[in-house]
Amino acid sequence: MSGERTPRGLAAARTAVVVSFTVNGFVFSNWAARVPDTRARLGLDTSGLGLLLLCMSVGSLTALALSGRLVQRLGPAGTVGAGTVVNGTGLLLVAVGVGAWASVPVAGVALFLAGAGIGLWDVAMNVEAAEVERRLGRTIMPRFHAAFSGGTVLGAGVGALLEAVDVPLQWHLGAVAVLAVAVSLGTVGGFLPDTVPAVEESAPRGSSAWTEPRTLLIGLMVLALALTEGTANDWLAVALEDGYDVPRYVAVLGFALFVVAMTVGRVLGPPLLDRHGRVPVLWATMVCAGVGVLLLVLGGTPWLVVPGIALWGLGASLGFPVGMSAAADDPGRAAARVSVVSTIGYTAFLAGPPLLGFLGDEAGALRALLVVAVLLVPAALVVPSAREDREVRV
Repeated sequence: MSGERTPRGLAAARTAVVVSFTVNGFVFSNWAARVPDTRARLGLDTSGLGLLLLCMSVGSLTALALSGRLVQRLGPAGTVGAGTVVNGTGLLLVAVGVGAWASVPVAGVALFLAGAGIGLWDVAMNVEAAEVERRLGRTIMPRFHAAFSGGTVLGAGVGALLEAVDVPLQWHLGAVAVLAVAVSLGTVGGFLPDTVPAVEESAPRGSSAWTEPRTLLIGLMVLALALTEGTANDWLAVALEDGYDVPRYVAVLGFALFVVAMTVGRVLGPPLLDRHGRVPVLWATMVCAGVGVLLLVLGGTPWLVVPGIALWGLGASLGFPVGMSAAADDPGRAAARVSVVSTIGYTAFLAGPPLLGFLGDEAGALRALLVVAVLLVPAALVVPSAREDREVRV
C-alpha cells in the first residue's frame, strides 16, 4: 500500500520527479533555441514557421488523448520512459530533416514525433508530481515546475552558446536527444511504483470532471496562462530578431532571460502563496506579465525591453503549477480534475503559439505578442475559481 512507503523512498521519488522535470525543460529549450535557425535553414516565412510548429502541437495533442490510458497501463514511470524515447526519436529526425537535408516534410514528421513524446512525458510526470505532493502533505508543485524552468534556463544557455559558436544544428539536437533518453530512463526507476492505483481508487470518471464548473474555470485560467508561457517559448527569440534586428544569439539570450525570470518566480512563489493566498498572487503575476509584454513590444529601447522580458517571465511563472494544485485540492477527485485542467492547459500551450504565426505575417512577430496581454484580462476574471477549498484540503 502507498502508506507503507518509507520517507526515504518518498524522497527518492521526489528527486526523480525533479530530474524528470529538469530534463524535460532542458530538451524543450534546446529545441526552442534553434527555432530561428530552423526558419532560416528551411527558408520559411512567419506563417510557414507557424505551420511547422503546429506539427509539434498536433503530435502533442494526439498524445494527450492517449496519455490517460497509457499512464493507467504503464504507470507514470513507464509512460515517461516511452515519451522520452519517442521524443528523442523525433529530435534525431529533426536533426536530419533540418540540419542535414533542409526538408520541410521530414521536419514536420519529426516535430510531430517530438511533440507526441513531450505530450506523454509531460502528463505522466505531472501525475507523478501530484501524487508525490499529496503524500508529502504540502504544496510543492511550483518547485517541480521550477525544476522544469531550471532545465529550460540550462538548455537556453547551452543553445545560445552553441548557436554563437556555430555548432551545426544536427550535432546539437542529436546530442541532446541521446543525453535526454539516457538520463530519463536512468531516473524513472525512482518513481512511486503504485501511483496510479493510489490515485484512481476513489476518483470519479473523467467525463464527470468535464462537467464541473470550478474545474472548467480553472482550466480556462490555465489556458490563458499557458498561452502566456508558450508564446514566449516559440516566438520570443523570433520576435526579438525580427522586431529589433538583433543578432540571433542575442535573441536567444532574450529567451534565456525569460526562463531565468520564470524560474525565480517558481522558486519564490510557494512562500508568497502560503502567505497571501492563490488569488492575490495570481492577479499580481498577471499584472506583471501584461506590463512586461507591453514594455517588450512598445518599449523600443533595451532599458525597457529587458525589464519587460523579465516581468513577462515572472508573470508566467505560477499559473500552470497553481492550476495543477487547485485541481488537486480534493485528493479523492484529483486525478480526473488534473487530467482535465492539464488537457485544457496543454492545448493552449502547444496549439496557441503556432497560430500566432498567421497574425505575425500581418502585424509582425513582435506586435503579435500583444495578444498575450489582451487575453490576460478575461483570464483575471476567473482566477477566484483557484481559491483554495480548505474543506477538502489535507
